[in-house]
Amino acid sequence: MFATFQFQELIDRGLKEDIGTGDLSTSIMPEDLTGCAKIYAKQKGVVAGLLVVEQVFQSMDSHICIRRLFKEGDEVEVGDVVLELSGPLKSILQGERTALNFLQHLSGIATATRRAVDRVAGLSVRIVDTRKTLPGWRALQKYAVRVGGGQNHRFGLYDSVMLKDNHLAAVGGLTEAVQQIKAQVGHMMKIEVECETIEQVHEAVVCGVDVIMLDNMDLVTMREAVLFIDRRVLVEASGGMVEEHLREVAETGVDLISMGALTHSVQALDFSLDLGDIKALTRASWQRDNLWQKKN
Repeated sequence: MFATFQFQELIDRGLKEDIGTGDLSTSIMPEDLTGCAKIYAKQKGVVAGLLVVEQVFQSMDSHICIRRLFKEGDEVEVGDVVLELSGPLKSILQGERTALNFLQHLSGIATATRRAVDRVAGLSVRIVDTRKTLPGWRALQKYAVRVGGGQNHRFGLYDSVMLKDNHLAAVGGLTEAVQQIKAQVGHMMKIEVECETIEQVHEAVVCGVDVIMLDNMDLVTMREAVLFIDRRVLVEASGGMVEEHLREVAETGVDLISMGALTHSVQALDFSLDLGDIKALTRASWQRDNLWQKKN
């Protein structure tokens, strides 16, 4: 479930960071100047973050009216208008950059995820994200991955166990680490272990873990590991996963491919905001106001 209210603090910080003590540029504009604006795509991709954009503008000024023309996860072409805005122009322009920052970054993630998912279409493998996210943005970035058709790995250190090389080294090896963690967590908690060698894979299976991560393995070793595991546990491929080689990795038979690049180094999808006919809209607004006053 995606609830935008949980990101209000992040939105407020973004607006405060940009506006600070006051927007100097819009000081030349009358307070009561109204009009419309449109946000349109400058690149082809998958749109994500429209709900957050709406919340940015509503936080900026509740008098801004918003019309959404696309849904989350829709593919957009160059020139497609995704949102139309109307209301106080000073408020629209003051919220512009913060809103576009959210939209561009989240749409970039959704677009990269969709490309990755399309690469492995027809194969029984899932594309998942990692914890390599911007501090404070994790829930939003993982949401954008889902919008793009991917799935989420663990959200944090609290919702599942993943024993990596440093954990194993700290307690004397894989078997010892698994035994200790099983004695501490409940039976409902899944345990994943990172394996760098076939020997570690054999050991992890014997220990009865739930998920084995094949870390930075070449394709030959990966196939050998998958054959040995023989569906006894879930198998995740990780480490240096790039879009161009995803299908080869998927064809080894792994169940999951985790990609930090979906969030930590994604390229933003370009959007822009343009104003419409300000004078005509302002005159129309004035006429409506006058008519309402005469009737009342």
